[in-house]
Amino acid sequence: MQTTQLTASDLSPLTPAYDSILALAPYQTGKPIEELTREYGVSDVVKLASNENPMGCSPRVTLAVTEQLGQLSRYPDGNGYYLKQALADFNDVNANQITLGNGSDDLLDILARSFVGADDAIVYSQYAFVVYPMLAKMQGATGIEVPAQRFGHNLKAMSQAVQDNPNTKIVFIANPNNPTGTQLEQKELYQFVTSVPSSVLVVLDEAYIEYSPESNNRALLDEFDNVIIVRTFSKAYGLAGLRVGYALSSVAVADLLNRIRQPFNVSRVGLAAAAAALADQDFIEKTRLINDEQMRWLEKQFDALGLGFVKSHANFIMVEVQVEMEDITAASIHQALLEQGVIVRPLDAYGLPNWLRITVGVAEDNLRLIDTLRSILTED
Repeated sequence: MQTTQLTASDLSPLTPAYDSILALAPYQTGKPIEELTREYGVSDVVKLASNENPMGCSPRVTLAVTEQLGQLSRYPDGNGYYLKQALADFNDVNANQITLGNGSDDLLDILARSFVGADDAIVYSQYAFVVYPMLAKMQGATGIEVPAQRFGHNLKAMSQAVQDNPNTKIVFIANPNNPTGTQLEQKELYQFVTSVPSSVLVVLDEAYIEYSPESNNRALLDEFDNVIIVRTFSKAYGLAGLRVGYALSSVAVADLLNRIRQPFNVSRVGLAAAAAALADQDFIEKTRLINDEQMRWLEKQFDALGLGFVKSHANFIMVEVQVEMEDITAASIHQALLEQGVIVRPLDAYGLPNWLRITVGVAEDNLRLIDTLRSILTED
């Protein structure tokens, strides 16, 4: 992802609030199926780029959405009362500890706008979610990237970074991490939270928690008022197209976030769909079991192809492409897969040009991926 270098004179008289905004590049989403069809004329497309649930969503969601179609002219419940109650029961918290968002990205943005100013700093790990440094630039703040440890968070180094930068307001930690799939132990996170000042917010981004229940750090909320947990319905719940997320925090933090968030930031359809999805935990269990089974199968295939990978605790796997032939690179393989109707995610924007992130699909999707990848790697 290349950044277009602009100067204030390029935009005069409309200049941004902070010069750092000029260094921002638009977030690069995964290539949509429709675009690939237009570009290459491929009709049978397998999308394994955006970590969506290949099984779709719970049948209960379809019914809930259908019931809302006659009410689309009406604003949604701005407080999301019923969804909040369901989330409160599910997570064993009070409803006034919950903030709803238009996906979890919305909540990360609300957090930055609520607590971070131009004189402050945000700490995050190398190879973590690309939105974290973007938020620092948007706020005109200092972004502090801490070198990763085995492609995951080095919490000791991150704790030291907080100590070295007393202007730190937020530490972002993705667990499991995107795009590497690494996971932190609960003991490690507890020790980290105890090591940082209570004035520093520790934001645990648990977008993939349903694939790794052992990563659930909900218990930290009972002891630490500076811990915030952010989750989404876009991944395992299969509601990426509806954009619903939520944050769990102390009552005081939630009160501030709810002052900043836009009214009606979750649609009527989204509220109903999320409540229905949450109620069907059998679907989530089935999703997790199939993901685990297919993950193990893919790992065996990558081993057989001589491709390295990082063990993942989410619904994607990061694969290293290091082939002796100079003309075979991650970029060339990504392009060749696209031309044959298989979409995966290149990781140049994360500083990982030799790696691809591949969503775990259902069996037929994964077979198509491996067959196509094998044919590319063995071409004369």
